[in-house]
Amino acid sequence: MKTTFDTDGILFDLLNGKMTNKGGCYVGDDRPENSTSEDVVVNTIDLTQDCLPQIGTSNINIYVQDTSKKINGKMQISANRTRLKSLAKEALELVRNANLEGLMIIPGNMTIMYEPNTKQHFANIRIDWNIQIE
Repeated sequence: MKTTFDTDGILFDLLNGKMTNKGGCYVGDDRPENSTSEDVVVNTIDLTQDCLPQIGTSNINIYVQDTSKKINGKMQISANRTRLKSLAKEALELVRNANLEGLMIIPGNMTIMYEPNTKQHFANIRIDWNIQIE
C-alpha cells in the first residue's frame, strides 16, 4: 500500500528540477518561511489505506511574486497571471505525461489563491490518485 509519504515523493520527483520556476521544490511545510521565490510545494490531503484501489488527493501549489499594475490611474498589486499560467502548464504537462505502472495521476480542479504574507499568488492544482497496486 502507498502512503502519503509515497505520493508526496512521486509528485516531488516528477516536478523537482524539471520546471522553469526560479525557486525550489518542497514537500509539505518544508518551504522556507516567508519565501518570495517561485516555489513549487506538493502535499497530500488524503489517501485511503488497506483497500484497492487506493483513492486520494494531493496539491501542487505554485507560488509567483505579484506584480504592480496601474489600474484606473492607481498602482496596485495583482497576480502575475502570465507567469502562473506558464508554470501551471509545465506542471500539468509533467503530471499528464507521467507513466507509472499501476498509478493513475489525474489533474483535478485548479484555482488561483492569494498569499498575503509574501505578497504572492499561487496556482493550486488538485491531483486525484487511483492506485491499483500494493
